[in-house]
Amino acid sequence: MSGTIYVRPVGLAENPQTFDGATIRLGNSLVWCHLLAIETIEAGRLVARQIVPVDGFADALTTLPGDQADRARTQFANLSRQHPPLALGDRMLRFDQPQVMGILNVTPDSFSDGGRFTDDPAGAADAGFAMLTAGASLIDIGGESTRPDAPVVWEGDEIARVVPAIKTLAHSGAILSVDTRKAAVMEAALQAGAHIVNDVSALLFDSRAIDVVRQAGCPVVLMHAPSQGQNPHTGAGYGNVVTDVFDWLEARIAAVIAGGIARDRILIDPGIGFGKSLADNLALINALPLFHALGQPILFGASRKRMIGALSNEAAVDARLGGSITLALSAIGSGAQIVRVHDVPETVQAARVWRGLRDAALTMPGLD
Repeated sequence: MSGTIYVRPVGLAENPQTFDGATIRLGNSLVWCHLLAIETIEAGRLVARQIVPVDGFADALTTLPGDQADRARTQFANLSRQHPPLALGDRMLRFDQPQVMGILNVTPDSFSDGGRFTDDPAGAADAGFAMLTAGASLIDIGGESTRPDAPVVWEGDEIARVVPAIKTLAHSGAILSVDTRKAAVMEAALQAGAHIVNDVSALLFDSRAIDVVRQAGCPVVLMHAPSQGQNPHTGAGYGNVVTDVFDWLEARIAAVIAGGIARDRILIDPGIGFGKSLADNLALINALPLFHALGQPILFGASRKRMIGALSNEAAVDARLGGSITLALSAIGSGAQIVRVHDVPETVQAARVWRGLRDAALTMPGLD
């Protein structure tokens, strides 16, 4: 049968003991899987599906043509790939437990908190310190809004916005990422003390970006957006949003590795809210476990986004805390290693309670 194979975890478990160890651990997270769907997609449509237990996966591949079986084996190996911790400055970023990334916008026009820290680097740094104190593992600092139809910011202005906050926060030993798609901003931010590049264009907006990241040897987050032009929200149109985004990220990972960036420095983000309808976003969130088959740590960001308002009587941006935490916990429950949020104390508390439940499940004695 023609078509493209995808190996999707469909039976998630809170511990491996429940299924006598016949599980795989998704991306070194605290989520296990005991059932897999081997799905064939052709022209955006599901044309075949096998639901198999993990310990029956190898036998199920005997029914597939050689190229499809090879792709399925690669994805199976990727699902349980161990992601070593990243040594970043004086700190270590681990992927064996969920981490909270705090959002620090130093912009006048970001959709949620734009304008709070315009021309106030000290205030921005204080907000970053507050997030760290509340339990954020890293801070993502951005100087350009990527909301729909936001104007492109001149790189000099963007540098002037982000560098003072980065320099101040870097003295604390915090792990910092810079949210930018411009090579010059990446260079300035990394020189000021940032450790990670978080690029909504997956290093495609600026032709120099991949060289900057390669030469720095820093980790990079590759996010999916339907356009890598000035407005990342334009040009959307999907046959199957889940597999289209998966395929795009798969190709981008391969291209970035071919460009000289090490695989263990790459994280991925499915780009919730970027050129995607409510139905598209919900489909991606429900299918998030599939993205472990790309073999990279997953960063998930849906904090305060429009989809929450669409599902809750058009709640205003500042009234979306409950929805934001729900989506963050959904992602954590799918094995996402990092959740990117505005509301750090509340999300950290929710993640710690989730972790407590998971730890209790892992130490629960089995039946004799």
